[in-house]
Amino acid sequence: MGEKKGAGPLLPPQAPALPQRNRHLRKILVAISVVLYSAYIWRCTQAIPKLRNQIYSTTGAQCLQVEVLVPEKNGELWESLSATFRTKDFEAEAVNWLGGAVRVKTESYDDMGPVGEDPRWDAFGSFHEYLESVFPLVHKTLELTKVNTYGLLYVWQGADASLKPIVLAAHQDVVPVNPATADEWTHPPYSGHFDGAKVWGRGSSDDKGGLIGVLSSVESLIQAGFQPARSVVLAFGFDEEISGRQGAQKIVRVLLEKYGKNGVALVVDEGGGSGFAEVHGSVFAMPGIAEKGYLDVHVEVNAPGGHSSVPPKHTSIGILSALLVEYENNPYTVELTKQDPLYSTLQCFGQHAKDLSEDFRRTIRRSSSSKKELHKLEKAVFKDPTYKALVGTTQAIDVIQGGVKSNALPERAFAVVNRRISVTSSTDEVMAHDAKLLEKLAQKFNLTYSAFGTKYSQEADGAPSSGSLTLSDGYGTALAPAPVTPMVGKDAAPYQLLAASIKATYNSHRGLNETNEIIIVKADFPPLGLDTRYYWDLTRHIFRYNHSNAGKKTNRMAGIHTVNEAIEIDAFVEMIRFFTTLILNADETTTF
Repeated sequence: MGEKKGAGPLLPPQAPALPQRNRHLRKILVAISVVLYSAYIWRCTQAIPKLRNQIYSTTGAQCLQVEVLVPEKNGELWESLSATFRTKDFEAEAVNWLGGAVRVKTESYDDMGPVGEDPRWDAFGSFHEYLESVFPLVHKTLELTKVNTYGLLYVWQGADASLKPIVLAAHQDVVPVNPATADEWTHPPYSGHFDGAKVWGRGSSDDKGGLIGVLSSVESLIQAGFQPARSVVLAFGFDEEISGRQGAQKIVRVLLEKYGKNGVALVVDEGGGSGFAEVHGSVFAMPGIAEKGYLDVHVEVNAPGGHSSVPPKHTSIGILSALLVEYENNPYTVELTKQDPLYSTLQCFGQHAKDLSEDFRRTIRRSSSSKKELHKLEKAVFKDPTYKALVGTTQAIDVIQGGVKSNALPERAFAVVNRRISVTSSTDEVMAHDAKLLEKLAQKFNLTYSAFGTKYSQEADGAPSSGSLTLSDGYGTALAPAPVTPMVGKDAAPYQLLAASIKATYNSHRGLNETNEIIIVKADFPPLGLDTRYYWDLTRHIFRYNHSNAGKKTNRMAGIHTVNEAIEIDAFVEMIRFFTTLILNADETTTF
């Protein structure tokens, strides 16, 4: 990817000249194709439910665009708040809100004990006190329920009980800062320092920016006198960075009791880097409508111990090493198909990206009907390892442990192989793949072998094994790929509302009028494990998106979970504007 305009590597062969009669035949066939394609596009657009005052673009069925949608009933309020968000006074207040949140050190660790027993959770109590002090109207107006002590569930009750609520989610915890890297930060990691352009510190982007952005929006709306018709729910977990089992998982149980299965209109959670960015010369917003599955494969070898002066041919660590080499020598085969969400992304690039070579744009277009062109597209796209990782099931050996002393044979050695499962695959498929992958090596090393609860080999005919090999879901966090949020058809109204609100926010923040079509909205699928994994029963309409401005960054995850995490204050204020626009637009919509 990233070819320069007019100089791409994908050069189609020169077509030979056609006889005159064949030329006429070709013109007839082209005319028929145009008619059929136009009918197809018309049918696609008719299948999309119309929201208030929207007209849909017909520039391609794979990348349908909506018009800008601005609030009407609350139009004056929206314009007034938009003007407020542009002021230096509001910017200063936003800096203080976010900077203060960063200064509360809410780290979560993989080995955290239960709430009430592990004192490291106490920091979240301090964070709650901070929120109460800086968002007094939110805490006075909304009903607050604390779930499992530190989960925050706010309900802003709407006047119309027939309208399903919207849920805006975020998480309070941050990944720990490695003390060894503290001196590598431009500004201390928990300083919340503002340098005139950025707020610095752990959590400024992931995800206190999102959490404080939501609360800032709601505080501003209450102060302006807004009273919702549709209920607005704020759901803030506190252990997203360690799988969310004590926070979001328990919060969702409360929501299911309150609203029932499919009782929520939509959920918007952090995007895992899914905001908007300039790609190939055009600006694309990338709300996540799907999510890869997740599996931590615990690979454990057990073997007899003893003194290292009389070693066996292979120790448990040696055997484990051979198994891990087998993993890395046999990665998953990755194939781009038209069913994969990345394919629709490429169609959007082909239709709207300014800086693509015409050869590459032609390959994207032709891939819809040619296997040869689809393969050519795959080959070009997979040169970028990020795109290849988005499509395929990935593996990363992240943990290894074995042995306690240099003169003692290790009785146990294990490793953890992290799998991110393709949206076109499943956890069962990955488990079966891994079980088969290591079966021959288990036989070679004479190990009894079981994988994910199934025994594949055991001692037989009186011949003892040399040890055992066990594969398991190491942390009990296996997760299937998420259901895909509807983008077209009769159930697509929430997606269309989100896309229209994104465009309205983008234009408003830059002083553009609502007819400008500057930003293109395309579906995305972040490869991360988010709290949204627990929301599937609440609604089919889950969006991983936080309207963060990545500018021209090629890596949307840059700065997250590492040194020098920071957020531009202009981007943070635009995030507040987005939540405000979404709340107001959802409040005026009755199509869902």
